[in-house]
Amino acid sequence: MTPPPNSIGSRNVAVIGAGAAGLVAARELRREGHTVTAYERQKQVGGLWVYTPNVEPDSLNIDPDRTIVHSSIYQSLRTNLPRECMGYSDFPFVTRPDDESRDPRRYPDHREVMRYLQDFAKEFEIEEMIRFETEVLRVEPAAENSREWRVQFRSSNGVTGEDIFDAVVVCNGHFTEPRLAHIPGIESWTGKQIHSHNYRVPDPFKDQVVIVIGNQSSGSDISRDIATLAKEVHIAAKSDAYENESSIYSNLHIHPTIDRVYSDGSVVFQDGKVVFADAIVHCTGYKYCFPFLETNGYVTVEDNRVGPLYKHVFPPALAPGLSFIGLPSMALQFFMFEIQSKWVASVISGPVNLPSEDKMMEDVIAFYAKLKSLGIPKRFTHFLTDPQWTPMFEKLKPHEAVLISQSEYFNWIAEQCGCSSIERWREEQYNIAIKKDEDTFRDDWDDDDQLIQEAYRDFAKFKPTKVCCST
Repeated sequence: MTPPPNSIGSRNVAVIGAGAAGLVAARELRREGHTVTAYERQKQVGGLWVYTPNVEPDSLNIDPDRTIVHSSIYQSLRTNLPRECMGYSDFPFVTRPDDESRDPRRYPDHREVMRYLQDFAKEFEIEEMIRFETEVLRVEPAAENSREWRVQFRSSNGVTGEDIFDAVVVCNGHFTEPRLAHIPGIESWTGKQIHSHNYRVPDPFKDQVVIVIGNQSSGSDISRDIATLAKEVHIAAKSDAYENESSIYSNLHIHPTIDRVYSDGSVVFQDGKVVFADAIVHCTGYKYCFPFLETNGYVTVEDNRVGPLYKHVFPPALAPGLSFIGLPSMALQFFMFEIQSKWVASVISGPVNLPSEDKMMEDVIAFYAKLKSLGIPKRFTHFLTDPQWTPMFEKLKPHEAVLISQSEYFNWIAEQCGCSSIERWREEQYNIAIKKDEDTFRDDWDDDDQLIQEAYRDFAKFKPTKVCCST
């Protein structure tokens, strides 16, 4: 492998965003000896996890000139994974019995996750590296054939400026720019429509008949939240492999996908059933979006595929000067952010080398070709999960799981940078959680107690404030 042009020592590195990915990226970069400047448009750390009751004026987020609200958190949100497996490897997400204001539940609410991120930033003195209330306007090569990068920004008082860096790590998240499903007849449908990005509370849907499109995490949660006040809730789902009729909400019903809608308010499902609805909530996911990034075409987004990227992180033609943290979904997010950040930090400083540009492109092309041969659409390029848990991949054979298995991905990165990979207990807890009963799993979980105890034995190695087992 050819050493990177910026081979040995400390570099000046920009981090775009100070959410869960940006915080751990900043920490790992500084640990590796780099000088770090992080840019955050909000007043505080947390990114996605900063809850606001405010929503965008355009309920479907179509207007390109709209005022963007970064957060997609709804008021009732609780984690869909147990806290043990959510945290960073050396800063456990444990209960804090010394603080009565904290949420001690094993599946805590979004406020507790936000407090955890604040604790992490404080513990590792990350805020001193962050420029708050600073919007990144443009990231581009500093000059033609230059390996430096220019970051143009605007502060909250309107002052603009620019800085030059040896490398830029993009951590701006991907839960702000909504995707919408194509529904025949939707242009003439007269009911209310919103994307889940703008959902906060169920009150606007009281006594209404509501269609929720999508049954992944947000669709499942939001449909049940709305069912507490709505007359009826109907989920339109591509697959019901992991969804049964709710045992708690008698007014919640599951259907196949929508065939079309009509101006009289009727919604026709693929099985021919018809429902007259007042509102449609689109829980249809998000687009990857980097409006500030100019790479002269070296990095593009096509049908939600960001590429070409080597292992979802480095664009071959621009590595290691440009990298992305957190693109893969359907995975243990915080752990993934951390291990990707370790890899990026060590590649930028030189101890770990990337293959040549040609070799990286060969790897990317082979990966894309394999996805195409399996009939996997481009929009699923960045999914990391095992086929047995994901209906859209259920046709894959066991030997093909390496394309999307998070454990294989984590193990590969760990081998590259000489760090520890995912712990057995963390991976097994994740696998148990994704086979959950949607109605009860957060408060009536039946994990193997041995896994929980194994996690807390690992936690004892670190310094969290009064580690307390939640069992």
